[in-house]
Amino acid sequence: MNCLLDVHTHSVASGHAFSTIQEMAREASWRGLQVLGITEHAPGIPGTCDPIYFRNLSVVPRTLYGVHVMLGAELNILDCSGRLDLDEEYYRLLEIRIAGIHSLCWKGGTREENTAGMIAAIRNPWTHIISHPGDGTAELSFEPIVLAAKESKTLLEINNSSLNPVRHKTDARANNIEILRLCKQHEVPVILGSDAHICFSIADYGNIYPLLAETDFPSSLIMNDKPDWFFSYLGIPSTPANDISVPAL
Repeated sequence: MNCLLDVHTHSVASGHAFSTIQEMAREASWRGLQVLGITEHAPGIPGTCDPIYFRNLSVVPRTLYGVHVMLGAELNILDCSGRLDLDEEYYRLLEIRIAGIHSLCWKGGTREENTAGMIAAIRNPWTHIISHPGDGTAELSFEPIVLAAKESKTLLEINNSSLNPVRHKTDARANNIEILRLCKQHEVPVILGSDAHICFSIADYGNIYPLLAETDFPSSLIMNDKPDWFFSYLGIPSTPANDISVPAL
C-alpha cells in the first residue's frame, strides 16, 4: 500500500508528544504523504492544550512542505451516553474530529452499556473517526459497532500504537482481528492510524500489517492510499480551509 494520508497524530501541544507542527509536516512530506491530520487531545486528557488552542487554529498554514495539513482534535468519549469533552462551538473549528475512549477520563459500565456509548459517539454527526476501538480499554461488542459505523459513514480506526507490545494492551490484537473480519464481512472501510506522538512514527503501520495479512483484508476497504475517497466519504472539503470563522477570544 502506498500510504498517502495519516490523520491521527499529535504534536507537542498534546502535552505528552514530542514534535512541533513544522517537524510533523516536514516528516510527512519526506514520507510522501499528501494529507496529515494533527489531532491534539481534548481537555479530558491531563496536560493537553487548553481549549483556547482550538480557537486559534486559523493562524496555522494548511499547506506545509507540500502537505495538506488538517488540524483537529481527538475528543474523549466520556461515558456510556457517548458524551464528548468539547462544546459544539469548537467542533466547527476542527477540520478532522476523532473520538475515542481513554482510561484517564472514561466512566464505563457493562459491555452493553459501553457499546451503546460508542455507538452514540459514532452516530454523533460531528464524529469522523473512532480512534482505537479495539484497544481493550472498554469491553465492547464489535458487530453492532461495525454496523453503526457503516450506517453513519464513520470510520473505525485500526491503531498501530495500541498494538505496540510496549503498551501492554493484551486484548488489542484479538479485538482488532475481530474488527477487521467484521469489516470485511460487512464491507465497511477502515482507516489505519499511526497515533504518532513523535514525527518519526508518522505513517508507521508496522504493527497492523500482520493483522491485515492474517485476515486477508481487502486493500479496497483501506482508506490510507485513497485521499479522494477519504474526503468524499466523510464529507470533508478536499482543499485546505482558508475561510474558518474563529470566535473572538
